[in-house]
Amino acid sequence: MDRLYNGILVQTTDLRRSFGSGSATVPVLRGIDLAVQAGEMVALYGPSGSGKTTLLNLIGALDRPTAGTISLCGQDILRLGERRRAKLRRQRLGFIFQNYTLMPSYTSAENIDLALRLPGLWVWERRKRIRAALEAVGLSAWANHLPDQLSGGQRQRVAIARALALRPAIILADEPTSGLDTRMARRVLGLFHGIARAQGTAFLIVSHDPMIADFVDTTYDLQEGTLHRRQPPAAPHTTTDNASATDNATTTATTAPAEAVLIPSPSSAT
Repeated sequence: MDRLYNGILVQTTDLRRSFGSGSATVPVLRGIDLAVQAGEMVALYGPSGSGKTTLLNLIGALDRPTAGTISLCGQDILRLGERRRAKLRRQRLGFIFQNYTLMPSYTSAENIDLALRLPGLWVWERRKRIRAALEAVGLSAWANHLPDQLSGGQRQRVAIARALALRPAIILADEPTSGLDTRMARRVLGLFHGIARAQGTAFLIVSHDPMIADFVDTTYDLQEGTLHRRQPPAAPHTTTDNASATDNATTTATTAPAEAVLIPSPSSAT
């Protein structure tokens, strides 16, 4: 299957964001230059208050910078009006928020369906994607449960399924593994990895979880408002058998569900 997305999907140049005014101005981001390719997984680390979520909100067209440029899928989003920015968010961006942002009176399936209605997908296409996404995160049996009937980790997985079901160009994830146990976190990260490779979706993941660095292509630290790229660790010497075992461990239990999420359907939008 051909990838859905190619090229540079996220690019920021000299991106700055300050809060307050005059002598009370607090600079949070001090000239962020970032480029994320289709299919690339990027992790962003930093202490609380360092501006990680601020950067996600800027890239997600939820906020405007003090200075600099932001390009998503080749479009300068700062030149777009609010309606076109909203359309871009609906069609190209998937969000995984730390607080889940689920509608309390909607079931797991209905929360995902609500997000799929925004880009105008037909009902049969929405149902297929909902089933595939819930299966991919291990929640098929909880499709008709309300958020109050789910654990924190299950609510987190519903939020992840909602973002994946959109098949967006870019997924912005704020602490996506915070409510998950280690086994499920590895399954979800393996799923992200499979989708990035097969579909071309770019993932920008903000986290304090050190395990995420093992799954991504590029890791940055945000310190005092600037990005610092980590050098990848030297690859340990492994035999072919050991390397294969490691690869299999990363993708265990994710391949089939990931493929179900990935398969695109022609003429799926109205």
